Amino acid sequence: MGMKKGSWIWITLLLFVSSAGCAAIPVREVVKVNLSLPVGNIGGNQFTGIRYPFKISAPPVWRIATAYPKFMVELGYEKEGLEESEVFVFNPNTQSNLQIDFTPAGRYSTFDQKTIQGLTTAALGSLKEELQKDYGKDIQIEIGPTEPYSLKGVPFAAKKYATYTWQGVKREQGWIYAFAEPYQIFILYMILEKDGTNDRQDIKAILDSFEYIPREVK
Repeated sequence: MGMKKGSWIWITLLLFVSSAGCAAIPVREVVKVNLSLPVGNIGGNQFTGIRYPFKISAPPVWRIATAYPKFMVELGYEKEGLEESEVFVFNPNTQSNLQIDFTPAGRYSTFDQKTIQGLTTAALGSLKEELQKDYGKDIQIEIGPTEPYSLKGVPFAAKKYATYTWQGVKREQGWIYAFAEPYQIFILYMILEKDGTNDRQDIKAILDSFEYIPREVK
């Protein structure tokens, strides 16, 4: 499969945000990211970010890693896209998964809830195009609404998702686009529905545990 899951959402949103919500004068200093720092610490089922200030936890059975699990490539994710993400949370038994990426906002970029929701919706076209390319134009895709989403410490966030069935397994592929000064936050997840599992509830619990913790300005 050639699907570029893990990169289409990032590319689409970054392209749109470059032309939307731009101020006439800089609204922030250039954000410097120290790539020599480790991504973060994993203790048990909790991740605490070092390079970016956030934390997240996972339910029992689920795992947290800073490198993508190999099965995600087999699901059709592109390696280059996966390498952009900082953290992966996944169920090794069902292969349901979630990934998180932080990207510094540009000096002139401005954000509000309306802009975030518009950009979140705009990414849908790329997903539909990729699904039809890989699975055929007859694939039935059900689209969920674009809705505001609550993440601790994050003022603006929106979520959208699509569901489809492939090889007898129903999948939900969703994305959350958010902004918390000075970062854009991208969260992409996939749920593979299998009997006897609670992955949908687990993904919600993972998202509920997410917290952005602003660093003190020195």
